Amino acid sequence: MVTSAVRLDTRRPTAIAVLAMGGQGGGVLVDWIVALAESQGHVAQATSVPGVAQRTGATIYYVETIAPDDSGRRPVLSLMPVPGEVDIVIGAELMEAGRAIQRGLVTPDRTTLIASSHRAYAVSEKVVPGDGAGDPAKVFEAAQAASKQFLAFDMATIAEETESVVSAALFGALAASGALPYPRAAYEATIRATGLGVEASLRAFDRAHEAAENERRTPTAPPARPTGGSVKKKLPALGPVGDAWFDTLVERARKLPAAAHGMVAAGLARVVDFQDVAYGREYLDRVEAFAAIERQSASPANAMFPLTCAAAKHIARAMAYDDVIRVADLKTRGSRFERVRNEIALRPGQIAYTTEFMHPRMEEVCGTLPAGIGLWLESSPRMLGVLRRFVDRGRRVQTGTIGWFLPLYFLAGWRRFRRGTLRHRREAAHIVAWLDQAATAAKRDIALGVELLEARRLVKGYSDTHDAGAGRFSQLMTMARRLEGRADAADWVRRLRQSALADAGGRAFADPITTVECFLCGAFFAGSAPLRWRSWDVQSPRRAPSEWRAPSHK
Repeated sequence: MVTSAVRLDTRRPTAIAVLAMGGQGGGVLVDWIVALAESQGHVAQATSVPGVAQRTGATIYYVETIAPDDSGRRPVLSLMPVPGEVDIVIGAELMEAGRAIQRGLVTPDRTTLIASSHRAYAVSEKVVPGDGAGDPAKVFEAAQAASKQFLAFDMATIAEETESVVSAALFGALAASGALPYPRAAYEATIRATGLGVEASLRAFDRAHEAAENERRTPTAPPARPTGGSVKKKLPALGPVGDAWFDTLVERARKLPAAAHGMVAAGLARVVDFQDVAYGREYLDRVEAFAAIERQSASPANAMFPLTCAAAKHIARAMAYDDVIRVADLKTRGSRFERVRNEIALRPGQIAYTTEFMHPRMEEVCGTLPAGIGLWLESSPRMLGVLRRFVDRGRRVQTGTIGWFLPLYFLAGWRRFRRGTLRHRREAAHIVAWLDQAATAAKRDIALGVELLEARRLVKGYSDTHDAGAGRFSQLMTMARRLEGRADAADWVRRLRQSALADAGGRAFADPITTVECFLCGAFFAGSAPLRWRSWDVQSPRRAPSEWRAPSHK
């Protein structure tokens, strides 16, 4: 039997790549694109390659569509995007557009690039102790150079304001781009055909369509990277809230410099929420001490009260530290369950369970106990080893179940006894030593005092993250003490802090420490008798300051 050869359609189809993370509706967007093409009589095929979890990668969806002809030939459609052969690239987040450019999917003679300009930070950006976020201006610059047409605006905000998802906004931007030969009415009919969340999706589609048309007429300037290494946040007003005890603290706080009122309002709310009103009074005592130092300085540079603002911010962060009690409190709050339900767009009648991964260490357990018991337990290696087998391991906890919610809820209630715990005693001593050094330095050099307060940014989180940050913080404060009295002390402390925040492993921190040690050692040699070195391990990379000693004059 002789079979006729299959006739193939060798025309080039329209290639569309969609890069999206889980929960952003990338699959829904692709389904809409396929349904749209088929409703217009075109042939369409969609595939997807899942990304890695925990935001280290995104799913790549790929669609090819082609208009049929009358020849009866079978179209040839690919399963994966080929660099240099993609007509439309859609990024559900700005850096996904940047990754598409890196993969070669975007070309200046062919590709329409559509992206939401909002950010959802990757793990590689979050693990940096300081500001590890990528620069959006560089992505904009690369996208404008690499694409034939580039449309980018904040579609996540549009989705939030219309109570929809970002995929509907991306669909609207795609319609306005003109990259596909379909009328707007066909896009809207595709959304209506789904029958789910139609009105909200159409609102997002309409808003994004209008924004994309404006973007085509007048492209917006790329967003500037915030200066100072952090995003400017909107601070609350320093005003009464209706609670008599808290409002008394507010009236007292209003006597502080007006430039610091926003930061004081945020800090006061944070420490009172962490503990109680009495804890808020301690917070104001400490901030007022720095405000008094700054008022005594007549320097024009202090007109905006940088010392008071830094004190208001970082003292609150230090006092509201992360401990087991705080974690249990945050994970059992009704507002958190409500936020999770809103984020996953839970419909009426649906039930969602949140699974937490908790890895308590014996150090955290001892820190939560009364100081005397915690110290006794830490000094008992045998008892510590027995308990470690039961405690020091990871657990997956469903906070929506009675069996796990109640223990965490009761642990959160332990905060009334927090002042007597071992962890609080250590944190309080640490805060006192830090503020004493910062206040002493500020009396001579306001800029140095500010930098010593800013150094507290190194200490964050809990468990191993907290320990690593506290170690770098201790090194920085030791070097700052040796730098006091120099005209450039504040500048060097700032460099040390920025280096310590540059990477989680602390490798970038070693170089400026070596530099400071070298010029301090040189100054010492220039102003005193020569030093001799005690013997040290030849494998040590640097001589520690403790190895210095003056020569004997016997």
